[in-house]
Amino acid sequence: MSANDRFRSFENLGDATPFVARILDIMDYIRVFAGFERAEIEALARYMRCYRVAAGIEVIVEGEPGDFMLLLIEGNMEIAKKDHRGLPVRIADANPGKTLGEMSVIDGEPRFASCVTVTEAVIAVLGRDELMRLVGEKPQLGVKLLMQMAVLLNQRLRQVSLQYMKVLDESRKLAA
Repeated sequence: MSANDRFRSFENLGDATPFVARILDIMDYIRVFAGFERAEIEALARYMRCYRVAAGIEVIVEGEPGDFMLLLIEGNMEIAKKDHRGLPVRIADANPGKTLGEMSVIDGEPRFASCVTVTEAVIAVLGRDELMRLVGEKPQLGVKLLMQMAVLLNQRLRQVSLQYMKVLDESRKLAA
């Protein structure tokens, strides 16, 4: 589902410009914005839309195609993945500063997991179209953001690979 369709029922707060100070307050927790200057955050904020979302709302739905990522500015979310029976299992919590949906904004593939608001939340959304417009209009900033996203995704892949290797080693020990 596109960002426009997904967020139609949420309270639209406009672009993220009024939230620049809050974003700067939580910058230490926003890994994808590492090394960004205030002016870069202000420029990026013009490409993002902010929404207020009530508690208990599934903002990202596992299995749906996605064309946006989001930055959690205020509130908390739960990340859940369906198990082999199709039941949701909490795999992580997201607090202010967490970015979600980076994989789908890049590749458009179905969402890996669902993200549900635990409390009322304020989110800043960057859609694929806005990301492409950013790259075209402000190429240096767009490339910097894409590089940071690539670093973040690579770090996550390395963590998952290490976890997989540990599980594989343990299963080999049990089989021996």
